Amino acid sequence: MTDSSIKRVVLAYSGGLDTSVILKWLQQTYNCEVVTFTADLGQGEELEPARRKAEQAGVKPEHIFIDDLREEFVKDYVFPMMRANAMYEGLYLLGTSIARPLIAKRQIEIAKMVGADAVSHGATGKGNDQVRFELGYYALAPDIKVIAPWREWDLTSRSRLIEFAEQNQIMVTKDKRGEAPFSTDANLLHTSSEGKVLEDPWEEVPDYVYSRTVNPEDAPDAPEYITIDFERGDGVALNGEACSPATLLTKLNELGRSHGIGRLDLVENRFVGMKSRGMYETPGGTIYHLAHRGIEQLTLDRGAAHLKDELAIRYAELVYNGFWFAPEREMLQAAIDHSQEKVSGTVRLKLYKGSVNVVGRKSPNSLYSEKVVTFEDDQGAYDQRDAEGFIKLNALRLRLLGRRDRL
Repeated sequence: MTDSSIKRVVLAYSGGLDTSVILKWLQQTYNCEVVTFTADLGQGEELEPARRKAEQAGVKPEHIFIDDLREEFVKDYVFPMMRANAMYEGLYLLGTSIARPLIAKRQIEIAKMVGADAVSHGATGKGNDQVRFELGYYALAPDIKVIAPWREWDLTSRSRLIEFAEQNQIMVTKDKRGEAPFSTDANLLHTSSEGKVLEDPWEEVPDYVYSRTVNPEDAPDAPEYITIDFERGDGVALNGEACSPATLLTKLNELGRSHGIGRLDLVENRFVGMKSRGMYETPGGTIYHLAHRGIEQLTLDRGAAHLKDELAIRYAELVYNGFWFAPEREMLQAAIDHSQEKVSGTVRLKLYKGSVNVVGRKSPNSLYSEKVVTFEDDQGAYDQRDAEGFIKLNALRLRLLGRRDRL
C-alpha cells in the first residue's frame, strides 16, 4: 500500500533505463510529482540527455536539476578521506562509497527547496548504496520519507524493466535490450564494475571490462616522473603547476590511465552481510594516495603516524558503511585534520606499467635528519652508548618472564 501523503518526490536520476523506469513508476504508483536530480561527479557522461528524458516524462523544466559537483566532491569529500589514508579492507579506495553522501546531501537540499515530501534512489535491496543514501538522508532530514523502488516493486528482472519501459513509451537503446554483461558506477575518483561476468571470483576479469586504464602490458616502455605538491595534507600542484582539487585529480587520472595504474580485483565484505567481487579502476586516486603517504613519511611523528594508521581502518569502515555524517566520523576527521598541519612539501613519483612508486620527497617541515641517521661520523648527534640502557629497559619484562617460565 503506497503512502498517499506523498505529493512530490526528489529522485536521484541518471537518465538510464533503471531510473527512467523508476521515474514513471513513481508517477503511476504514488500519483505524485517527480523532481529529478542528476549529479555531475565527473563520470564522463553527457548529462543533457537526462534533462531531455526527464522533460519527455513530464517533469517540469524548473524541477530538473543537473548540478556540477566535481570541485565540491574532490575538495570536501575525496581529499578529507585521502588525508586519512582510508582504504576499506586494506585495498579499496572507496570510490563509490565517498560519492553517496554528497548525492544524498544535495538531494535533501533540493527536497527542502521544492517542498518535497520524499526522496528516492535506484539502489537495489542487496547492495551497500541503499544504506549509504538513506543514512545520509536521515542524518540531514530525520523525518524525510524514502522510496526505494527495488524494495517495493515486482520488476525483478531486466526483461520486466524493458517490458515496463516499452509499455510506457520509455526509449530503450539497443545496448540496453540484452542482458548487461556487468554493471558499472563511475565518478571522478574511480570506475567500479561488478556482477554477471565478474561473479565467479576464480575467473580473471576480461579485458573489455576495463574502461579507465590501458592494459599495463601495453603501457609506455619508458617510465614517467611527476611531482605533487602538498599543503596541510592536500594536493595543490602537479609538476609545479597549481591545480584546483578536481583539476589535479583529473590530470592524475589521465596519467594513471596511460600507464595502466590503479586496477583492483577485490572480493569484499558488503555491509549487508554478503561477499561480492568487484573490479575497481582508481588511476589518479592510487597515485595521489601513495604520494600523500610519501609526504607523511617525512612530516609525521612516529606516534602520530601509527595512530593515524589505526584510525584509518575505522574511518574507512565508516565511509564504506555510509556513516559519513555520523559524529564518530566527524570526530575522527578532526583528529586527522589536526595531524595534517605540517604535512606540506613535494613528492616525486615514478609511473611505469601499472606501478607507481615514491622515489623522492622533500618538505620544509621534515623530521628526517641526515645528521642523526648517517652511518658516517655523526659528530655527536647521536650517542650510540645510550642504546644499551634503552634496550635493557625494554627487555626488563621479557627477562622477568623468561626467568619465571624457566622455573
